[in-house]
Amino acid sequence: MASDSRTEVKLMEAVPVPPLNLAAQFAAIRAELLDELQAVAESGYYVLGPKVAAFEEALARYCGVKHALGLSSGTDGLLVALMALGIGPGDEVIVPAFTFFATAGTVVRVGARPVFCDVAPQTFNIDVAQAERRITARTKAIIPVHLYGQLADMPALLAVAARHNVPVIEDAAQAVGATLPDGRMAGALGRMGVLSFYPTKNLGAMGDAGALLTNDDDLLELARKLRVHGSGHTYYHDRVGGNFRIDALQAAILTIKLKHLDRWTAQRRRRAARYTELINAAGLAPEHVRPPQEIHGRHVYHQYVLRVDRRDELMAFLQQRRIGAGVYYPLPLHLQTCFAGLGHKAGDFPHAEKAAADVIGLPIYPELTDDQQDAVVGALTAFYRR
Repeated sequence: MASDSRTEVKLMEAVPVPPLNLAAQFAAIRAELLDELQAVAESGYYVLGPKVAAFEEALARYCGVKHALGLSSGTDGLLVALMALGIGPGDEVIVPAFTFFATAGTVVRVGARPVFCDVAPQTFNIDVAQAERRITARTKAIIPVHLYGQLADMPALLAVAARHNVPVIEDAAQAVGATLPDGRMAGALGRMGVLSFYPTKNLGAMGDAGALLTNDDDLLELARKLRVHGSGHTYYHDRVGGNFRIDALQAAILTIKLKHLDRWTAQRRRRAARYTELINAAGLAPEHVRPPQEIHGRHVYHQYVLRVDRRDELMAFLQQRRIGAGVYYPLPLHLQTCFAGLGHKAGDFPHAEKAAADVIGLPIYPELTDDQQDAVVGALTAFYRR
């Protein structure tokens, strides 16, 4: 038994596992991408233009919405959505306390107040019942986040929003391609949806990019103006907007990658299922490790996130063995220094705080190999059985 253990640890140490392998993704579609990059370079049309229009049409079809608007980033997508709804000083926007910073940061940038809400412990997504209790006369939007690639409980949340006549802006930055059981896609369910194409995302650009999704013609036209300093015609401005344009180069890259997205998603889902099988076979769950649960439709596994015992010790152990795990996210938003003025304290949102203390994301991407997954789970086993 001791010999087997030493062999397992030796194998684990021999297989480094990076957190992501974008070079491998590029290599697989190199010819397609280089042809498109050359076409953009030779066109002389580098900002907005026909490549952007083609990407917007393809993305809208894929997501099942009338309109997609290419933007400079997912963060700017949230900002444009809030601006398009006229949200500003004196208004409140309900957001989960456990998510990436931009969800709440953009609310503050338009002068409104983020109203934090706890998360459901099974999915890390917004607690719908608590969100309803936090609605006031000043609530102008709810922003659920489809964290790690799994949809929030959108049917329940949309029913709440309809009862109170509050628009929903979906933060689907991590969830392109995720669906409800009926097939409706992330970003296509609320008044507006926002996607991020940061390079690490499931559909990643070669730089910053994002998109806004909507079925509302008027909101689309307003957002289109806000994208270019609030201008419908050059040098004539109806509103104060910003420079939220997407580059033609990023749009061209994303158009190519969009054709491969379903295949990549299927590979991610297979890798996630194999992780869970290996963890269960190793006897790690549920005593030490709790694998993710797939509850609200198709999870696209932007991250494969575990709840674990002794998280920080485990993280250090994995780093020593060149396994690129990550913590998403180590401090909930209500305890961030920049939000201290909102008056929150430890204990206000216990599920968000517990998640921040015990989550860890394992490397997951379509190019991940069996040997690499074996090394990751071997390291988990070595840590908890030593």
